[in-house]
Formats: sequence, structure tokens, C-alpha cells
Amino acid sequence: MIAKINGDRALALARNVLDIEADAVRGLADLLDHNFSGAVEFLLGCRGRVVVSGIGKSGHVARKFAATLASTGTPAFFVHPAEASHGDLGMVTADDIFIAMSNSGETEELVAILPLIKRLGAKLIAITGRPESSLAQLADVHLNARVEKEACPLNLAPTASTTAAMALGDALAVAVLDARGFGPDDFARSHPGGALGRRLLTYVRDVMRTGDEVPQVPLGATVADALFQITDKRMGMTAVVSADGHVEGIFTDGDLRRVLQRDGDFRTLPLAEVMTHHPRTIGPDHLAVEAVELMERHRINQMLVVDENATLIGALNMHDLFSKKVI
Repeated sequence: MIAKINGDRALALARNVLDIEADAVRGLADLLDHNFSGAVEFLLGCRGRVVVSGIGKSGHVARKFAATLASTGTPAFFVHPAEASHGDLGMVTADDIFIAMSNSGETEELVAILPLIKRLGAKLIAITGRPESSLAQLADVHLNARVEKEACPLNLAPTASTTAAMALGDALAVAVLDARGFGPDDFARSHPGGALGRRLLTYVRDVMRTGDEVPQVPLGATVADALFQITDKRMGMTAVVSADGHVEGIFTDGDLRRVLQRDGDFRTLPLAEVMTHHPRTIGPDHLAVEAVELMERHRINQMLVVDENATLIGALNMHDLFSKKVI
């Protein structure tokens, strides 16, 4: 039998679900107390690893929570409570913190292993929807994730309760992140394969052109000399340097267009008369994203890289940054 879709009813249900789940998350703020601070202290003082466990829908939330902790500076992993009873409990040590997640607080597989966790000497944090539950009573710290009702029309399927538990886990992870002083560079080291990692871990020295790839002419060069370098190195510019390698200026495609508006043979024109003096430069140890920000702010497509003595050591253009996926 193929059920008919009532579009208006579907929209009404969807809005009701979102309202219920939003209310469930907002309601957690009133439930927070000193136990939350206690949980943060436990996690900050953990000498081992954080072991997160749950089963069913709570298990999915627990996996996500463990992943969030691990990516924000707190070593953590997920253990299935049923597997824990069959050997995986060996992963837990006295230096660890065990976080048990269960809406009812009576999940049989979790309750069964808690005495062993306590006997090991590991600290126990419970996240449940029932402060009076067995799990909550056994815990060193209990975080209340109670919701008034599920978003399911039958009030049966875990919906608002799992959303609330996930939000509470995020709140705990963020509080620990902040207390730990975890910053963007730390985050990038946990995400080296992503776009954020590339942006935060790529330095100018990693993407700049060096050596013979850098177009440059001496201070006494002519426009014709500059044209040769611009054409040969294909960077749309050339650096103008003194005898000791100091950057004196830059001559770009834009400068060339302005020269072409002049009368006479521009090829023998001294470059010093038409170059851009005091060009924008950057050091090799700056982040590549800083170079992007400067280039966009000043509406330039190339930038020279210099050392602490203003000596030319490299060059960048937007194409380099695009190819390295910094932008």
C-alpha cells in the first residue's frame, strides 16, 4: 500500500519537531549546575584518555561526542558497552575518564560494566535524562539531559533526547576547549587534510617562488629589461633590486599599461622612473592567508617576499595561492 503525502501536515509536523527539539536544547541551560564545572575539571585533569560509551541512538551520539573531544584537544575514543563486556574493557585504565551516555540511565550493557570501571579507579561521568537512575547514582559527576518529551508524535523514538544529549556534549567539549586554551593552530593540527588545515598550516615559504623562478632586474634596468623578465617568468611583474639584493621597487603589468600611454620609445626608458616604489612585501614565516588578506586589501595580484634585511628571497602571486588551495 502506497501512503499519500499530505504536504500541509508534513510541514506542520516538521515545524513542530524543530520547535520541540529547540525547546529541549534551550531547557538544558536551566539544568546546568556545579556538576558541569566538575565535569570540565575532570576532563582537564585527565592523565589518560576519555572513553565515551553508549548503545543505540545514545551510542551514535557518544561516537560523535568522542570525535568532537578528540578534534578539540582532548584525546578520546568510543567503546561499545556490549563489546566492553567481552574484552574491550581492557582499553580503560585508572588514568582514564569514562563517560556513559544513556537517556534512561538504566541501559543494561552500561550498568553492567560500571562496577568494573569504578574498581579500576577511572572517574565516571554520566549523561542521562534521569538523575535518579542507576547510572546517575553511580557516577562521580552526573549531567542532566532531561527533556519534557520526544519530538516523535508517539513520544517514543529518541529525537529531542538525542539532540539534547548531543548539544550538552558539544557544550562540554567547548568549555574544555576554552579552558585548555585550544586555538586555531591546534585545531588545524587535528585537521591537516581539510581546507582549514591548509589555510592555517601553510606558510608563505611553502608556496612562494624562489631562485631563478623569481623575476628580478637591477635598479639600472630599462623597461625593455623588465619586459623580458615579465614575459620569461610569467608572474605579471618583476622585482627591482639594488646591487646587494634589497628590494627597491616593483614593475607590474599595470605599470606597463601606464607606460604605453606615453609618447616615444618606452623600451629604453629607465625603469626607476616608472616602477612602483616601496612595494608591498611579506616575510616567509607569515601564514599564506595573511598574504592573501594583504593582496585582497590592496588589490594587488603579486607580492614580493623579503627577509629581515629587506632582501628579496621569493615572490607570490594569486595563481600560486589558488593552486595550493590556500584560497
